[in-house]
Amino acid sequence: MLNPLDEQQSDPAPATVPDDRRRRRRRNRRILIGVLATLLVLVLAVAGVAFYFVNRLSSNIERIPDAFDIPETARPAELPGDSLTFLLGGLDGADKVDVYEPGAARTDTIMLAHFPADRDRGYLVSIPRDTWIDIPGHGRNKINAAYSFGGPALFVQTLEELTGIRVDHLALIDWNGFEALTDELGGVTLTFDEPTPLADSDEPLPAGTHTLTGEQALQYVRDRKDLPGGDFDRVKRQQNFLRALMNELISSGTLTDPGKVNGVAGAIGQAARVDEELSAFGMVDLALSMRNLRADDMTFLTVPTDGTGTAGSQSIVVYDQERADQLWTALTEDDMDAFLAANPDLVTGSDVR
Repeated sequence: MLNPLDEQQSDPAPATVPDDRRRRRRRNRRILIGVLATLLVLVLAVAGVAFYFVNRLSSNIERIPDAFDIPETARPAELPGDSLTFLLGGLDGADKVDVYEPGAARTDTIMLAHFPADRDRGYLVSIPRDTWIDIPGHGRNKINAAYSFGGPALFVQTLEELTGIRVDHLALIDWNGFEALTDELGGVTLTFDEPTPLADSDEPLPAGTHTLTGEQALQYVRDRKDLPGGDFDRVKRQQNFLRALMNELISSGTLTDPGKVNGVAGAIGQAARVDEELSAFGMVDLALSMRNLRADDMTFLTVPTDGTGTAGSQSIVVYDQERADQLWTALTEDDMDAFLAANPDLVTGSDVR
C-alpha cells in the first residue's frame, strides 16, 4: 500500500506576491524555532519570569491576520466555563513562501490542544495530515488541503466543523525549528529501548539514553520512511519530543536564567506566529493560569482512524467518525478519563521508538 505522505495533491496555484512583502515574510525564517507557541507558554511556571518571558515573546512574535474571519453563524458556540482550545499547525515551506496566500503552504502537522477550566491538565490531539474529511466549500479532501485552499480562516473553520469545538487561538510553527531551540537548550534527552532510526542518516541511535543535538532532533521528528506506521509513528515522535522538550525547559533552569530566556523568546518570536487576538496581556494571563501544569499533566493522543485507504488515485487516512465524535464530546464535557479508559490505544505513551 502506498504511504499517504508520498501522494501529491492538486492545490490552488500560488498567488503572485510583491517582492518586498515576500521578503518581509521570509526574514529570519532560517532561524526557525520548532516549538508550538502554546506549549512554551505552558512551562512559564517559575515565579517572577512569566511576565518578562511572555512580554519579550509577544513583542517579537508575528501575528496571523484574519485567522477568525469566519461568519459567526458558521462557528460552534463558546463552551461554558473557562476552558481553552488552541489549534496548532505546522507549516511546510514556511521559509520559502508567503504562507498566508492560498496555495502557498499546507499544514503537515495538525494538533488540537484543549485545557479544561481548572487548567490542571491538558489534552493534545494530533490529526494525521492525510485524514479524508469535508472541507467547507471544497468538498472532501485531505485535511492538510484546508490551509492551502483558504489560509488560516478556512483552516480554523474546517477544524471547528470537524470537531464541533470552537477554537480560541491559532498558532503556526515550522518543525524545522527544533534544531535551533534544541541547541539553545543544550540538547534534549530521550531514552530508547531499541535502536532508533533518524531521517537522512545511515546510522540509527543505539538503545539507551541520548541527549539529542538540534540536528538529531530535526531528524528524529521528520523520519517516517524507517517507521512501520509511517506518518502515524511520526506523529507519536513529534508528541514524544514535545513532552521531553517541556520537561527540559522546566528542569534545566532556562526560565530562571535571563540570558537563556532572551535567547529562547527571541528565537521563537522570529519563527512562530499566533493570532491577532492573543495579546501580550492575554499570554501573561494564560501563563499564570497554567503555572502548575507540567508535561506529565498533558495527555498526548491521536484522533481515531480506521487506518489507510484510497480516494481515487490518492492514498488517505480514513477518519473514524463514530469514535472521533466520542472524543470531541468527551473533551467538551470534561469526561476524558472515561474516554481514555475505553480507548487506551489512542494514547501516546513513553515507549515511543
